[in-house]
Amino acid sequence: MAATSTVAAVLPKPRSVDKPTLEQVRRAFTVHDLSRELFADSTTALEYLEDTAGGRNVVLMDIGGYFAPCLDTLVEKFSGRVLGVVEDTENGHQRYAALDHLPCPVVSVARSPLKDCEDHLVGRSIVFSTDALVRARGDILTSRNACVIGFGKVGRAIAQILRAQDLRVTVHDTDPVKRVQAHSQGFRTSTSTAEALQDAELVLCATGNLALRHGDFAALRNGAYLASVTSSEDELELGSLHGLYQRTPVGEHLTRYEITGHYFYVLADGGAVNFVHGAAVGTYIHLVQAEILAATAALSHGRFQPGLHDMPAPDRQAIARTWLASFNR
Repeated sequence: MAATSTVAAVLPKPRSVDKPTLEQVRRAFTVHDLSRELFADSTTALEYLEDTAGGRNVVLMDIGGYFAPCLDTLVEKFSGRVLGVVEDTENGHQRYAALDHLPCPVVSVARSPLKDCEDHLVGRSIVFSTDALVRARGDILTSRNACVIGFGKVGRAIAQILRAQDLRVTVHDTDPVKRVQAHSQGFRTSTSTAEALQDAELVLCATGNLALRHGDFAALRNGAYLASVTSSEDELELGSLHGLYQRTPVGEHLTRYEITGHYFYVLADGGAVNFVHGAAVGTYIHLVQAEILAATAALSHGRFQPGLHDMPAPDRQAIARTWLASFNR
């Protein structure tokens, strides 16, 4: 990115930070703290953008829809010009899609076919890390009842891998079309979160949009393991349990939540569980990174009108050909 444009600032997602990488980035770029609160208030968000890149043309690179609440104000009042947003995640895609209107182009790579390879490998990574953390406690997952909440590309991969490892898998998704798809692939499905959680000994949340809220945790069976595919702030409303449940570390990256008559285990503090083991997906990550760069270039050249967009097929094909020429040896 820095080779083709000016990086005004880097805002690392708090739960995704790798400290050696962060120190390397700090030596090369301006680094600021990131929080939902920073961009939840339009005035604060505008002040931040003015201080960081006032008077310049800006493309906002997003991983989670952070700019969505303040986008109207940034586009209308910023002293420079917001050329558009590039969004990388399903959670962020949903946040932008939910807005009544988009005042600038938003290019999402979250549902790109180039991301399918990464999503499948992320699913494998999630199951690997979940299994490793459970085994470290002297337990195993085989033959247990599992529940996957969210049947997007990552959730689908997780469900398939769990089934291949001899777990009994129930799928819940708020979208009935996704439930039909899960049913057609031989998975049990449920029409409510409470029903899905009822018998689950392992719960993996892959919605990107608050799979479990405050009232849902009571439906977890005693001793259930709970893990997330993305940041806890995006997937699990665990903060609402503070002061209600006693939290006790029972192993590395494993916490017991307990209240009288009820207990369950949370993996990796509710963050993306595969980050515990590096979350590596190999060279396929370059496909998504290349599409992000292509989207940035397209916004810089004014190729899109305001609204939510995908990159055109010819751009993706060019990226795929380049990847094959570089890595398919």
